[in-house]
Amino acid sequence: MLPALIEKNDKQARILIGIVSVVVFAAVVMLGRVELKVDLGFDVHLFAKINAVINSMVTVLLVAGLVAVKQRKYSLHKKIMLTAMVLSALFLVSYIGHHLFAGDTKFGGQGLIRPVYYFILITHIILAAIILPFILFTAYRALTAEWLAHRKLARITWPIWFYVALTGVIVYLMISPYYANA
Repeated sequence: MLPALIEKNDKQARILIGIVSVVVFAAVVMLGRVELKVDLGFDVHLFAKINAVINSMVTVLLVAGLVAVKQRKYSLHKKIMLTAMVLSALFLVSYIGHHLFAGDTKFGGQGLIRPVYYFILITHIILAAIILPFILFTAYRALTAEWLAHRKLARITWPIWFYVALTGVIVYLMISPYYANA
């Protein structure tokens, strides 16, 4: 196992993780209701494509991180998971940019695909809204070398994070044909 990188301070961690989680959630909710009509000089749906690429990379990294930890390659696991976290932060910036400049796009699919799309979208949104504090607490437990607590949290965090990243790509693939009509 790896040594602790930060000193344990659960009270401070809870406060910081709580603040970051609430601020990010509030920013996404509030900016989702704002659309800036600005000509950026490029198709603003490029942000959505970037989001899908980032989510694809995070999905692959999450699998690679799981494989690395199962093989007891803890240093590699740490690097992979920190990279996934950084990419997720970049995703958030791009996501906010897309919704700020592109607004909402209506899904135009008909028939059975419509409820499938909305099921994936709704579960994606709900889980995306709750995953950030789980990711941050799981990382905190690893950074303080509390391996039992880290492992216990990771068993909850990993599948949700994986689902959110994967369904983010699926939602993009399903909605992107309708960007031209937006």
